[in-house]
Amino acid sequence: MVSSASQVSLKISEIFFSLQGETARAGLPTVFVRLTGCPLRCVWCDTAYAFSGGERMALPKILAEVARHAARWVCVTGGEPLAQKACLPLLSALCDAGYSVSLETSGSLDIGGVDPRVSRIVDLKAPGSGEFDQNRWENLALLTPQDELKFVLKDRADYEWARTTISKYHLDAVCPLLISPVQGDLEPTTLAEWILADHLPVRFQLQLHKLLWGNMQGK
Repeated sequence: MVSSASQVSLKISEIFFSLQGETARAGLPTVFVRLTGCPLRCVWCDTAYAFSGGERMALPKILAEVARHAARWVCVTGGEPLAQKACLPLLSALCDAGYSVSLETSGSLDIGGVDPRVSRIVDLKAPGSGEFDQNRWENLALLTPQDELKFVLKDRADYEWARTTISKYHLDAVCPLLISPVQGDLEPTTLAEWILADHLPVRFQLQLHKLLWGNMQGK
């Protein structure tokens, strides 16, 4: 059993300061803590470099590095951050330190143990991702209005699936819904027109950081 924060450590891919590129927090100056490792291999993944490598860091060192950037908002991401058990005490420690914390998770692992002060950004993997069977549907019952549910769509078939799923589970009554196109596979304008035609109750989003800096690590 972990007896103190100094004994908690995590494998960290990178810690960097940038603008949040997605979610309702898009545009906010944010410190990103990217954890190493992910059990999934989505075909459109843009952070495959975080699958391995990284540096093991003790929790106090992580908190010190986050504090160095003097930001109010912190996002814990991956990889799949919940694949490391010590992610949970990290999230709580960040909340205790006064940060507004969000967690980006693939939706394949149980989100029930996450500190309730954290805004959970949960992916629901579309068929085109190649990881549809990894969706943990039980997570839907755990979502609250402060969380967000994210759909990344590759083509029209993914869109039809998302539209049906939103209606079937009445997801727009649960939490904000985010829909994004896979860069290079689905034209943003096309997806936007589908959403408007169907009056879909979602937030359309593009990855702001990529519009500003391209697909650059550390941004």
